[in-house]
Amino acid sequence: MDAEQDTLVNPFGMDEACTNCPELCETRERVVHGYGPVDAEFLVVGEMPGPEADASGVPFDGTPVLDVLERVGFVERSGDDVRAENAFLTFLTRCRHPDRGPTDEEVLACDGYLTAEIRMINPEIIVPVGQRVCEALATEYTTRDPDDFDVEAEHATTVRGRGFELVPLHPDPDEDQREAFVEHLRELLGRDYRQTKGRRGR
Repeated sequence: MDAEQDTLVNPFGMDEACTNCPELCETRERVVHGYGPVDAEFLVVGEMPGPEADASGVPFDGTPVLDVLERVGFVERSGDDVRAENAFLTFLTRCRHPDRGPTDEEVLACDGYLTAEIRMINPEIIVPVGQRVCEALATEYTTRDPDDFDVEAEHATTVRGRGFELVPLHPDPDEDQREAFVEHLRELLGRDYRQTKGRRGR
């Protein structure tokens, strides 16, 4: 396995023809599994692929989130090519429905994929994108009640988790929110990054 993942190859051999959700099988173009270096210190989790990600296989393709991640230095873009840098990009649900968000049953059907990625990557920081993702991660990975999360209020803040920190990101940030997120991540990197790299033996 190439830890740097230079191509959009499914790094953990996850099912690319998954049929767990029959309705999504009819609407998706592809299963969009996670992408990025498998030794990443950051894990970015969205709710589900958008239309561009469904077409290209690149998580967050065509969304403001990818622009923010580029500003932070988590991705590099050259034309249509996207390379993840020290961040693994993934979703709660791997298939797109064009008319609605994922159901609770669909999130549960993909839970094994996300759990496997979190365990194998063992990130230092998780970036949950949007309210639904914050709530989905709360029970398993924090001591917070899911109903207590408010991504509007907690965007670009640090939430203590079990074994790592969460830094929520608004899924459609305005310019002020983008700058706030970038600055917060830079502060975290400046404060902790050398120690983090030391712990991982880099």
